[in-house]
Amino acid sequence: MSKPVKQHLIDPEICIRCYTCEAACSVQAIEHDGVNVVVNFDKCNFCMDCIAPCPTGSIDAWRVVNAPYSLADQYGWRELPAQTAFADTASEADATIEALDADVALLLAEAHAGAGGKAKAPRSATKPTINLYTLTKPAEATVQGNYRLTADGADNDVRHIILDLGGQPFPVLEGQSIGVIPPGVDADGKPYLPRLYSVSSPRDGERPNFNNLSLTVKREQRGVCSNYICDLKKGDKVRLVGPFGATFLMPNDPKARLLMICTGTGSAPFRAFTMRRQRNGADEGASMTLVFGARTPNSLPYFGPLNKVPDTVLKKHLVFSRAEGRPKLYVQDKLREEQEAIAELLSDPNAYIYVCGLRAMEKGVEEALGGIAEGMGLQWRSLRDAMREEGRYHIETY
Repeated sequence: MSKPVKQHLIDPEICIRCYTCEAACSVQAIEHDGVNVVVNFDKCNFCMDCIAPCPTGSIDAWRVVNAPYSLADQYGWRELPAQTAFADTASEADATIEALDADVALLLAEAHAGAGGKAKAPRSATKPTINLYTLTKPAEATVQGNYRLTADGADNDVRHIILDLGGQPFPVLEGQSIGVIPPGVDADGKPYLPRLYSVSSPRDGERPNFNNLSLTVKREQRGVCSNYICDLKKGDKVRLVGPFGATFLMPNDPKARLLMICTGTGSAPFRAFTMRRQRNGADEGASMTLVFGARTPNSLPYFGPLNKVPDTVLKKHLVFSRAEGRPKLYVQDKLREEQEAIAELLSDPNAYIYVCGLRAMEKGVEEALGGIAEGMGLQWRSLRDAMREEGRYHIETY
């Protein structure tokens, strides 16, 4: 039997095909086809440059093997294979990984500290469909509507896009993302890769029981795909891939309590969560709490519709950092202001935390939650990791 080796892999079930790991890899060890993103064992030098940029933790997958999985093996996967049989137990495999290279284990912990960790789906969540449509076989949707969400004078242009899938099956759950393929080619003459956007409608569609979905997209000054989407007109055709995402999902338990923290277009999955609860008939004992940050009320997507959601369904904390005549407030400040309510949620084994938005918010949110937990006499890192293991702590930042 050959000597076991450690192999760096990507979990295809969790990967959202954003290709940030491929761009970050300095030795070109990561590549993709129309279906999967894979790691070349012969090129990977365990530099860990790809770990932190990954928004899902799918890049942080490892196996101890007698013979490395080939690229052909990995391209054919729909899910990560189990640990090979030479290790009697999963814990023995983990120990072997650490023994093979303790320095790599330390690098992993450090590199992944700000990437949200490897989350698990809520236990009651519906099993998601993953990667049904690919670069080689995309779906085609028709634009049903394109509506501006922010005021004309706001410093950002955020759009609500409704896409009709026609007769194509496109099952998508709250919290999943889809990829939009912009037309044209890049500076190297290659077709543009898809850009990922969270779906902002619930699983039964933007309009109930219609085969459509919605996206929340902010126009970026030099964003190839965001400008393409924001300029779409009714009747235009759009190529889609996906759906993606197997962990940032809504629990099906009607009594689950949700704490949702977001900025800007990070509100998209939480709009889907809220609409799902409303359509199902929300249980007043299963509260949803939203902490939503923006510069001003005019720049906050869904500001009007949010205020119409009853407080019995959704407790809303809208936070503004540039509102005239008001002190600057950020989502972490509001968490500290509401520390008693947040502490009560942290102590509830049926409470779930979701964080979505700009990566810059992640550190402040972690510090605020950590301070609240420690005020309860709890060690935040241990609590956070236990919640993550139970599928109750989720971060999706970009």
